[in-house]
Amino acid sequence: MLHTGLYLYEKYIRGDESALLELVRTYSDSLTRYAYCYLKDSSLAEDIMEDTFAVLITKRKHFHTAEHFHGYLYRIARNKSIDYLRKHARLTPLEDVQELLAHENTEQEALKKERDQKIYICMQQLPEQYKEVLYLIYFEEFSIDELCRILKKNTKQIYNQHSRAKLALKELLIKEGITHEDL
Repeated sequence: MLHTGLYLYEKYIRGDESALLELVRTYSDSLTRYAYCYLKDSSLAEDIMEDTFAVLITKRKHFHTAEHFHGYLYRIARNKSIDYLRKHARLTPLEDVQELLAHENTEQEALKKERDQKIYICMQQLPEQYKEVLYLIYFEEFSIDELCRILKKNTKQIYNQHSRAKLALKELLIKEGITHEDL
């Protein structure tokens, strides 16, 4: 996906409008989920995703690597989300947990769904910086170097934050009765 994104963006810059549509299809879901981690509102997250592409289109930057392009997209989404929260200065309550899996309603699937909901709730209880690091590493599969660029921190800070985030999540999961074997 990394190389595809940069390739599509470069095609768009050269005038291929269909490449922009494919670029939006490629990144819209993950950018929306990322913004949702900050905003806890799906319609606002979609707006942030759209704003992210608007910035990408209007700035027309040139990127040296696919990783740089990928990180730039997420940095825009992060900054837009934080700007929105600052501007509206509101506390966002924990919303109802979304249905994480849509499978048959078997006993095993029901237990798995309950476990996933507990994990989601625990993730939402973490401080923002911990949620962000865990989300970017485990769901978006960013490398530590990419996180350094996105979050504008050095490698040691990212490793420390990641370690603290895992420990904090582990403590919350244990309180919820979820052990390593349950994962």
